[in-house]
Amino acid sequence: MPYIPHTPEELQEMLSVVGVRDLDGLFADIPPEMRPKQFNLPKGQSEAAVCAYFEGLAAKNCPDIMSFLGAGYYAHDIPKAVDALSGRSEFYTSYTPYQPECSQGTLQAIFEFQTAISRLMGMDCANASVYDGGSAIFEAAMMAVRATRRRVLVVDEAVNPIWRVMLASYISSLDLELKTVKQEKGVSRLDALMAAIDDTTAAVIVQNPNFFGAVADYTQVFAKAREHKAFGVISVYPVMQSVLKTPGEMGADVAVAEGQSLGMPLSFGGPYLGIMTCRKEHIRQFPGRIVGRTNDLDGKTGYVLTLQAREQHIRRAKATSNICSNQALCALRSLIYMSLLGPCGLTRLAENNMALTRYAVERLTAIKGIELLNDAPYGNEVALRLPIPAQSLVDALAGHGCVPGYPLGRYYPGMENVLLLACTERNSRQQIGMLAETVGGLL
Repeated sequence: MPYIPHTPEELQEMLSVVGVRDLDGLFADIPPEMRPKQFNLPKGQSEAAVCAYFEGLAAKNCPDIMSFLGAGYYAHDIPKAVDALSGRSEFYTSYTPYQPECSQGTLQAIFEFQTAISRLMGMDCANASVYDGGSAIFEAAMMAVRATRRRVLVVDEAVNPIWRVMLASYISSLDLELKTVKQEKGVSRLDALMAAIDDTTAAVIVQNPNFFGAVADYTQVFAKAREHKAFGVISVYPVMQSVLKTPGEMGADVAVAEGQSLGMPLSFGGPYLGIMTCRKEHIRQFPGRIVGRTNDLDGKTGYVLTLQAREQHIRRAKATSNICSNQALCALRSLIYMSLLGPCGLTRLAENNMALTRYAVERLTAIKGIELLNDAPYGNEVALRLPIPAQSLVDALAGHGCVPGYPLGRYYPGMENVLLLACTERNSRQQIGMLAETVGGLL
């Protein structure tokens, strides 16, 4: 759509309607000392000059770098059909399906996404309207706070620290308390988590695999939470859900995830997809929208917004969330991705990535001074203790076109020598061999 500027006459007409004389009058209520002193904007340039500038910035990217970086966000192969289908104009430009009679395609896509995610997680219900994995944890916590009317959130220290920072930021102005249970060498302490749950607890929040890649069964933790009428909340890695015990099987009340691994490129941090699922008994506390399938007066199948407890639909004070957004395009991408791979394909993908990680562990632990941080079972991500600071290894390998993993000392004091390494199908056995040879040479 072309940009058509308003004429001076049109501007004056609009200003007169709102009762001000000029544009500055629109900002009269802002004290002068709080107004910007200047706008440091560069002079306009030609289209060719602007394109050349941004092409130069893009050329600084390193798309061919060999990366073993995970930490909650993973580089997976994305079938070309995902871009081709999700890029169609009827999907790419569609917005909120306020009028179901005009939005059957979008509504059905969301319904199918909810169905696929519910089956993957083993949960009753899913939505499609949360920003990312971190905000999904916050939304799950607020579900628990509203339902239980309690203020204490028990959080495992092995939950992704980036998401824990997001949680702490979101609740910083609320009368809530975060009670963090320490991990031990990258392993979640189930006994300590259960001991921290009492009648003041709104929710216990865990992650599987946890941030260190360790896999655990939280069934007992969630059972203890239920005894005290608290929520059991778990964050998971969607790809690994095809081979691990599901949140539903563990008895979780709410299961969330970062959906980036299901068909979204890394893209400098977004847009991503926050996945949320819950038990049916908690659906009234669910943020965002939930699409349902029904029949019209003629008996034909139709799709509608069954629940829409957003601030746009009801009174703000009654809304379950005031930050949720319509992530339908990202949800559609993940639905296409899951449909293309199917249940067997997702399982093969997870098993292949786990096998690659085990090969990497075999090669790297053969190097003197490198060992596993713990003996816990792991998926496609694992923590390794090095004889040198992990950040030093990362800096050294950057010159070789390789990112060996995530240095855990950044968020966990005392783990400066620990590296978090992840393998996906983008990492071949040859790449793993090259990594081991390079690391061995440096050490």
